[in-house]
Amino acid sequence: MSIAGTDATDRSGSDTPGAPSTARTRWVGFKTIMVREYDRIIRIWGQTIVPPAVTATLYFVIFGALIGRRIGPMGGVDYMQFIAPGLIMMAVITNSYANVVSSFFGAKFSKHVEEMLVAPLPNWVIVIGYVGGGVVRGLLVGGVVTAISLFFARLAVHHAGIIVAAVLLTAIVFSLGGFLNAMFAKNFEQVNWIPSFVLTPLTYFGGVFFSISLLPPWAQTLSYANPILHMVNAFRFGFLGTSDVNVTLAFALMVAFAAVMFAIAVALMNRGVGMRE
Repeated sequence: MSIAGTDATDRSGSDTPGAPSTARTRWVGFKTIMVREYDRIIRIWGQTIVPPAVTATLYFVIFGALIGRRIGPMGGVDYMQFIAPGLIMMAVITNSYANVVSSFFGAKFSKHVEEMLVAPLPNWVIVIGYVGGGVVRGLLVGGVVTAISLFFARLAVHHAGIIVAAVLLTAIVFSLGGFLNAMFAKNFEQVNWIPSFVLTPLTYFGGVFFSISLLPPWAQTLSYANPILHMVNAFRFGFLGTSDVNVTLAFALMVAFAAVMFAIAVALMNRGVGMRE
């Protein structure tokens, strides 16, 4: 039997006398992946935490303190207050994605992903483990950027629950995106294609630095097709109480994206896509 061909029956982890319970086995597997991902994030903190912190500081200084003075209020609030939630969310998006795509592709490249595939773990546990690692890095970096933003802007919290829900769902969605990218990537160049040519443009046009009300009608209509616009605005609504999009629709989209992408990731893992290279 090929490693990638291990099916749900073979790896169901059914209990036998004297053997660990299925739930305990899955929990140990999930915890092992999470601990390894967390250790990796902390071990190379100079690559995972410091660069986004420096980048965010530069954004605040250049776009907020210098250019923002000329722009004036945006969306009825000070420009620095307007961009702060967007910069926090941008850090969460890029780092959640980057953590999973680099970690899982590294596991494929070094072949130790095969050890997980032959372990008595269902594929959905493996997916959740890597996604959890991406969420942890996204939240860590997001917390650092939030602390930096407090030196430049006053962040009033209008809806704490919306802030937490938006940042968690966004981190999950882009961690799953990184997982899917890593599954299909055959080399390190392909790992960087989507972040460079898809993720970055969508992020910059996702309302991080401006309100789409400044755009002409046709551009506004086009912008609504950008999922990052909905995520950034839902998060911003939690701080400012204003949004360019329907917040309920934004959360519906995030939940739908997370559910569909998780189902696709698990289905592809069950088929062994990208595991045979």
